Amino acid sequence: MAALSALLRRDIRLAARVGGGALMGVLFFLIVVAMVPFALGPDLALLARTGPAILWVGALLASLLALDRLFAADHEDGSLDLILMGRAPLELAVAAKALAHWLTTGVPLVIAAPLLGLFLNLAPAAIGAVALTLLVGTPALTCIGLIGAALAVALRRGGLLVPVLVLPLTVPVLIFGVAASNAALAGPVPFGTPFTVLVALTLASVVVGPFAAAAALRHGLD
Repeated sequence: MAALSALLRRDIRLAARVGGGALMGVLFFLIVVAMVPFALGPDLALLARTGPAILWVGALLASLLALDRLFAADHEDGSLDLILMGRAPLELAVAAKALAHWLTTGVPLVIAAPLLGLFLNLAPAAIGAVALTLLVGTPALTCIGLIGAALAVALRRGGLLVPVLVLPLTVPVLIFGVAASNAALAGPVPFGTPFTVLVALTLASVVVGPFAAAAALRHGLD
């Protein structure tokens, strides 16, 4: 546990030191939310209807920014070999790195979402629903991205492949995240129905993601 907590603290410090995963993600999130209304026009009712989808797409794209460096930096400086040979199970080490990524990338997006929701003319209930679904759904985005980052770590210019590998797998999370937000806003489906599916997707991703990523690392670096 000491090794895992040290790895968690190290990744958080590196994310804050090297350009800041939190600041970069929030700035990209802000750019996406600010640019979409220019394309849709000044229709406030339209922005309110599409606001949850805009916030979810922006959060999804922002969460991909730091994924290519999740294992690549450790692979370049040899730290990944030490992690593979360490006493701690590789699955737990990978889970610790995923937690660090979510704390430095996912949580700031959840915090920024209510403020950006005001720019899209969202009602307070809709803002709360979007923030809640992002809080539940962003761990799934991180764990799914973990698999893509592990598959690409041993490939030359593998960082370019991460979005291609990850985006199709995140479609169910995006669908039910937006559906839950819209259900809280207008119905007719109860909020609990898509939200429960979103929770199930997150739990499945948290369980499967570290094991799949660890297997990909072992196979790719043999």
